[in-house]
Amino acid sequence: MSISDNLTDIRQHIHESVCLVAVSKTKPISALQQAYQAGQRVFGENKVQELCTKQAEMANDIRWHFIGHLQTNKVKYIAPFISLIHSVDSLKLMQEINKEALKNNRIIHCLLEFHIASEESKFGLNLASANTILSSAEFHKMENIRIDGVMGMATYTEDIQQVHREFHNLKNIFDQLKSAHFPKQEHFKIISMGMSDDYPIAIEEGSTMIRVGSSIFGER
Repeated sequence: MSISDNLTDIRQHIHESVCLVAVSKTKPISALQQAYQAGQRVFGENKVQELCTKQAEMANDIRWHFIGHLQTNKVKYIAPFISLIHSVDSLKLMQEINKEALKNNRIIHCLLEFHIASEESKFGLNLASANTILSSAEFHKMENIRIDGVMGMATYTEDIQQVHREFHNLKNIFDQLKSAHFPKQEHFKIISMGMSDDYPIAIEEGSTMIRVGSSIFGER
């Protein structure tokens, strides 16, 4: 099937309230343009240099999401245009994003990344560290960063029940943070979980944003 057909098929199987992020990392501009022509406007990249190159070549109405591990020294390159950073996992990174957002006279929207998988290689906070950050004076001084929700990646496994448990855990983390730190902030509403292999499970467990690559663009 074509990229357009793949997008149509996925959209038919998800509720309109779920945001579809087309993960276009390593894919050529021509593939992104096909997705764009099919109506896709939200794209996700995980390398800063590749993201900046594609952003310069693609249409201005695209909302670019950064979904990879972000180094503090790379924030300045995406700060002028990024719509959402999914992978905030430290106070230090928050402070750098806030600093670069101020330089660009904008507020940068972010998600807190949580380590919910069994694989040690994945990045992310735990609930205790997130509570410490969100309760800190340093965080409350930041005026150019906005935390809109949470992100996590499940274990790559054929054990469906394990994937359910991990996504359920992230939903519980979201609920606890909402209650403790963002009870009246309507913008704190994003649960970014689910990729090509597991997004139906993620949606069952409460995902509001899925990050889909190979099911749209084909295998890398």
